[in-house]
Amino acid sequence: MHINCKGKLIDLSSPKIMGILNITPDSFYDGNTLKSDKDILSRTEKMLNDGTTFIDVGGYSSRPNAKNITKKKELGRVIPVIKLLNKNFPKSLISIDTFRSKVAFEAVQNGACIVNDISAGLLDNNMFNTIAKLQVPYVIMHMQGTPIDMQNNPTYQDITKEIIFYFSEKISQLRQLKVNDIIIDVGFGFGKTLEHNYQLLNNLALLKNLDVPILSGVSRKSMLYNLLNTSPEKALNATTAANTIALMNGSNILRVHDVKEAYEAIQIVQALKS
Repeated sequence: MHINCKGKLIDLSSPKIMGILNITPDSFYDGNTLKSDKDILSRTEKMLNDGTTFIDVGGYSSRPNAKNITKKKELGRVIPVIKLLNKNFPKSLISIDTFRSKVAFEAVQNGACIVNDISAGLLDNNMFNTIAKLQVPYVIMHMQGTPIDMQNNPTYQDITKEIIFYFSEKISQLRQLKVNDIIIDVGFGFGKTLEHNYQLLNNLALLKNLDVPILSGVSRKSMLYNLLNTSPEKALNATTAANTIALMNGSNILRVHDVKEAYEAIQIVQALKS
């Protein structure tokens, strides 16, 4: 199982890491921590040294009730950072975390090679056609509702079946547009209750039937710290436990704040499976 990034084939049969680089003042865990180019370069260098394959740059916070910002503001946050990373780490593989087709297009034109879309095209009707033109790997996530209202009583008859059906439809639409590299993300915490999140984590292996790579993003999320009555800052151990379960159940990419610990989890699970 491979994806093509800038002409480089990335083998996902061995799990990879997507390191989070939030250029936002209001993200739930690390908002407003990267205040200068020096901070950004230092964080990126550490993630690369610790074993990340991808750097996921985001300029729009998608936490529940996050503020809406304009496309212009989002572009103003992410494009200079993508240029900065390309200049200083020319071999790095940059993902743009956005649901806006214009931001995705501009990011790829400036050096990003993956688009990570929390809405799977639902929040921008031009996104699928833009991805087809760009021919870059595309992460589609499941979310019930929007970031504004997604946690207002999320309801499912059978969450695993519904999400598999949702992805099968999306994958079919993208294949018709000749999009080759599709990655799915069940969207832990996006329009799901605590119970929904753990059902999905437990049933993750069932999504392997869709025959596309699976990305899991549980890092320091409320499904962990609410269960344990703690905080995002104290949820690293819980994150490692959940990442390990995701790997055991077939996840190909871990999207994380803490790369070193995720890399160690991958090494342990790989040793176990081999």
